Amino acid sequence: MRSVSNRTRVGLLAAFTAFSALLSTGSATAATQLNGDWAPFDRCPVDAPAMLAADGLNTIATCIASSSATGTITLGKTKVSTGHTDLQLGVIQRPDGTASLVAPPEGALTADPAEIPGGLIGLMCPSGIPVVSGICRQLTDNNLNRVTATIEPAGAPRDFNMSAAFSTGEPILTIPVRIHLKNPFLGDKCYIGTTSDPVLLRPQNTTAPSLSLQRFSADGTPNDDEGEMGRYTFDGADQGDAAFAVPGASGCGAGLLDWAVNLKTGLPSAAGKNSVTLDATTTYFGSPYDPAGLAPDEGRKLSEFWHSAKR
Repeated sequence: MRSVSNRTRVGLLAAFTAFSALLSTGSATAATQLNGDWAPFDRCPVDAPAMLAADGLNTIATCIASSSATGTITLGKTKVSTGHTDLQLGVIQRPDGTASLVAPPEGALTADPAEIPGGLIGLMCPSGIPVVSGICRQLTDNNLNRVTATIEPAGAPRDFNMSAAFSTGEPILTIPVRIHLKNPFLGDKCYIGTTSDPVLLRPQNTTAPSLSLQRFSADGTPNDDEGEMGRYTFDGADQGDAAFAVPGASGCGAGLLDWAVNLKTGLPSAAGKNSVTLDATTTYFGSPYDPAGLAPDEGRKLSEFWHSAKR
């Protein structure tokens, strides 16, 4: 049987991956906008059963939001500047100091896509492998060369340590993530890390945050004297983690290009050879100012307050 030419194989691969991307592209949902001091908690899962069940005495429902506008992530040999990241969770606190986490339906972490320096050329080229070198020769169009990387949730956050938010050098929580690489040749299912083998980030404050307290009415309006809600703000701390391992890529070009991505980027990469930095993070803890005063309905009142703040 006659062998298929490299040009034909490359063309078929490009068509297949572009078609796959078209089929798997989802539509974004509009974010809720909240009034006043509620604003950072626009994805807090206040209607989750565990949050609604909090009674204000044995369990207290709290919203947490942490965001950073800029940062960097290094995976193996590749360093990428990150855009805006936003982590939001519900927390069920108990008198013994333990807590459980509740993620929003869309996942705890959202992040803006970041561009891989050099695009696909930087990620895979040059190459002595005919199929890959054939792709490299086609990358004269910037849209074909452009590769974006987006950090996505790959499991439920865990190991929450509230006191670490006040200090430095202690992991605040563990966040399982995967990095989604997108490009017409790579397709829409190219990931570094998976839900079964995620990248486990354990961010910690590397510089101390400043602390302030806001009190506000149920609808988010500032009210220092009689507000039903309280919010702690931890501002300006850089956060980072340099102790995580990174698995290899999977699903790139329907799996045909995994090895090429891994070879050029140095993946898998052992713990200690990777890092993430989030610049000047702002972290908020929001809960009723007097949880016990709302017993046994603290969780339901938190939800009621949150909905009353919708714009």
